Amino acid sequence: MTPWVTRVSEVVRGIPRGRTLGYSQVALRAGKPGAARAVVRALHAIPKGAPWWRVTRTDRTLASQIATEQKRRLVAEGVRFEKNRVPISSRWV
Repeated sequence: MTPWVTRVSEVVRGIPRGRTLGYSQVALRAGKPGAARAVVRALHAIPKGAPWWRVTRTDRTLASQIATEQKRRLVAEGVRFEKNRVPISSRWV
């Protein structure tokens, strides 16, 4: 893994169960503000086991390509959706 992927992996693995972060928030915590798209690419390179489903769009919606599986996993962790958005109360601060 590259240093960037390692940092993203560490941030994602640190998101508590039932909580979420936006791609831009992950980028900020990984040390590259504004690198939300790079987070998306890094998530594809992270080894299995990292809770990728805890990362959503910054507007709290799910990307259509992964929405079904992501929503299933988040609901299993106790996240309740509000009009197809993760509620603000589920954001990890």
